[in-house]
Amino acid sequence: MSITFQPSELFEGELDESLLGPPLAEVLSDDIPTRITIPFTSADSRILSGVWEAEPGLSRWEFLERGEVIHVLEGRMVITEDGGKPVTVEAGTAAVFPIGWRGTWEIQERIRKFFVIFVP
Repeated sequence: MSITFQPSELFEGELDESLLGPPLAEVLSDDIPTRITIPFTSADSRILSGVWEAEPGLSRWEFLERGEVIHVLEGRMVITEDGGKPVTVEAGTAAVFPIGWRGTWEIQERIRKFFVIFVP
């Protein structure tokens, strides 16, 4: 069985709202409001996907026990891997954060992303 949807449809309903913070990320600026919906979780909970939205702000991410693949639907952010150069990710682009990735996300305008999180 497959699940098919337009990512924009996921924002037509009510979303879970919270502030970004541990254990996902360390906020390095003012509070960062987020909204999320997760329509798919595998039976063993090792894969999940959905849509996530966040307001502008700076945060530090460490993908130590999981990885993530994203496709940006709206907005823009600059990602900087520790020891690397800043890379701008905006609507229409994708990024992969493999297990072990560490760095910062600077959300410059509200971001909406489709994501797949995977745990080994």
